[in-house]
Amino acid sequence: MNMVCLDLEGVLVPEIWIAFSEAVGIPELRRTTRDEPDYDKLMKFRIDILKNNNLKLPDIQKVISGMEPLPGAIEFANAVREKTQLVILSDTFEEFAKPLMKKLSYPTLFCNSIIADKDGTVTGYALRQPDGKKEAIKAFKSMKMRIFAAGDSFNDLSMIREAHAGCLFCAPEQIRKDCKDLSCADTYEDLLAKINKFIQ
Repeated sequence: MNMVCLDLEGVLVPEIWIAFSEAVGIPELRRTTRDEPDYDKLMKFRIDILKNNNLKLPDIQKVISGMEPLPGAIEFANAVREKTQLVILSDTFEEFAKPLMKKLSYPTLFCNSIIADKDGTVTGYALRQPDGKKEAIKAFKSMKMRIFAAGDSFNDLSMIREAHAGCLFCAPEQIRKDCKDLSCADTYEDLLAKINKFIQ
């Protein structure tokens, strides 16, 4: 059986932290896994900024509730699901993702969790497991699934390379230069063509 595993932000929906950065006017929060390969370093950086600006989980969730999937993402996801299984492997948080999952008709999502106080102050985060995207691919492979994976950031590279096949999607130039062993699709049409070729 075939399965397609996709990153979420930058692939199906806009980058949540960039949208939040623009909403609150703090440009430092635009930094994402496209820019910083060390996820723990990135999250500690974000949490410090939230604390220093008295921004809380409900503030982030309010911005997310107004976000929409990327143009063409809903149609693309539906086209994939008509042909095979679709799973989203993301380093976002379940406390963030719910309104976006609703707009994508609730695909299966594996992600992390935010740790917050009762007043909504973000104090930390809990990984589902270290290198969770790669480990999910390994687990699916142990069940004899054939996996195609795609994503746009540093934290997607290990899952793409662990999968039977895959590619970057709309990745920034630096990642393309660093990962010349990986092809890159820049439109949903191109990505769907790669997926169709894999599952034939």
